[in-house]
Amino acid sequence: MKNIFCRAFLSLFLTFLAFTTGLAQNKSLTIGEALPESIWSTPLQIVNHPQKTMTLNQDKDKLILLDFWNTWCSSCLANFPKMEELQKQFGDKIKIIPVSNQDRPTLEKFFATKNGQRYKQVVSVAGDKIFHQLFPHRGVPYIAWIKDGKLLNTTDGAQVTEKTIKELLGGESSSLQTVVQRGRERPLMLSEDFDQEKGISMLSYSFLAKGRIRGMGFGSGFHRSGQTAYGRQFTNLSLLEIFSAITDEIFQKQKRAFNEKRIIIEVKDPKPLENPKDEQGNIVEANLYSYEFIVPLSEADSLYPLMLKNLSQFTDYSADIEKRKVKCLVLKRTSTQDKLKTKSTTTRFSFSVSKTDLQNTSVYALVNNLNALPFIPYPIVDQTGYKTNIDLKMGKIEDLNALRKELLLYDVDLVEEEQELDMLIIKDK
Repeated sequence: MKNIFCRAFLSLFLTFLAFTTGLAQNKSLTIGEALPESIWSTPLQIVNHPQKTMTLNQDKDKLILLDFWNTWCSSCLANFPKMEELQKQFGDKIKIIPVSNQDRPTLEKFFATKNGQRYKQVVSVAGDKIFHQLFPHRGVPYIAWIKDGKLLNTTDGAQVTEKTIKELLGGESSSLQTVVQRGRERPLMLSEDFDQEKGISMLSYSFLAKGRIRGMGFGSGFHRSGQTAYGRQFTNLSLLEIFSAITDEIFQKQKRAFNEKRIIIEVKDPKPLENPKDEQGNIVEANLYSYEFIVPLSEADSLYPLMLKNLSQFTDYSADIEKRKVKCLVLKRTSTQDKLKTKSTTTRFSFSVSKTDLQNTSVYALVNNLNALPFIPYPIVDQTGYKTNIDLKMGKIEDLNALRKELLLYDVDLVEEEQELDMLIIKDK
C-alpha cells in the first residue's frame, strides 16, 4: 500500500513539475502563434467575483481580448465602460478580460476607494505573470487579440471598437493596426539590423513623421553621454509643443527663462500647428508629429539650434529666434539695499499662489516660476543683476498687484516696459 501511495505521489509531482516548467518556459508570442495548450486550463487569480479563480477553457472558441491595465492608468479606467458595453453587445461571441500584474490586495484596495467603486463590476485577473510574459509591453492600455487559440494582433485600447470586432467575427479584412510598443532607448524606426553590423557607429540620425505612432507614447526622451544630451526624441506631439521644447532648451543653456509668452505665431491657420485635438477633445492624429535628431557628441552644444533649423527646413513652418520689441515686465531693484541675498547653505524651493518659501535659490528659478503664473500678461525679464542665490518668502498672490506688493518688501518690483526681446517666431513658409 505504501509503494502504491509513493508511486501515485511521484506521478502527481512529476505532472505538476512538467506543468509549472511549461509555464516557466513560455516565451513571448508573435502574431499567428498558438497559445501554449497549458494556458487554457491554468487557474487565473481574479477579483470582483465570488470565485477566486477562473480558466479560459470555456472561452477557447470565442474572440478573446486581453485588456492589460493598472490602477494608476487613467486611460485604462476610461476604457472600462466602453469595454463593458461591447461585451454586452456581442455577448457570448467575445470575451473581454481585464488583466493586471498588480496583486490581489492592491486591486481590492483600489476597488474599495471612491474612484474604484465606479468600476466594481470589472472582473479582472490579478497578479498576472503568464500573460505579461506571453505578450510583453511597456505601457497600458494594451490589447492582445486572440482568435482560434492564436494571437491575432496586439493594439492599443483605442482600436477596440464595434467596427473592428465585427470585422473579425465576420471574417472580413481587419483594419487593426499592430502596435509593437517601443522604448526610447534606440532611435525611432531604426532597424535592428543595424545592431548586427560590426565596425560601425552612428554619427548622426534624423527622423520626422506626421501622424500618430501607435507604438509610442506622447512625450519625449534624450540620448545622453553622462549629463550631455547629444540627441532628443519627441513622439506624438503638436509641432508647437516640439518647437517650444527645443527653444526652451536653447534658453536654458543661456540661463534665460522661456515660456509661451515669448512665442509669436504668424500663420494663417494656427490650429494644425497648435492643437492636436478637435472641439470634442478627440486627438486629431494628422496634427501629431514625431521627431528625432542625433548629432555627434562633439556637436552636442549645437543640438537644439540644429533641430530648430532642421524642422524649419522640412515642415510647413519656419521657426527662428528673433529680436522683437514687445511689452514685458522687468524685475528691478528699487534700492541699493540687498534684502534678498541668501543666509543659508541648504536649498528649499516651495512656490505656489498660496504660499512661497525660497531658500538659497537662483533668481533664474524664481523668474521661471513667475512666468508660469496665469495672471502674468507679458514675459518677465530679470534686470536685478543678482549673481548670488536668494531667500524669499511670499504670502498669497492672486493677481499682479498682490505679487508686486510682496516683492516690494524685498526692494524689488515688476515694471511694465517695452523692450527688444528674443522671441520664438513661427511663420508660414
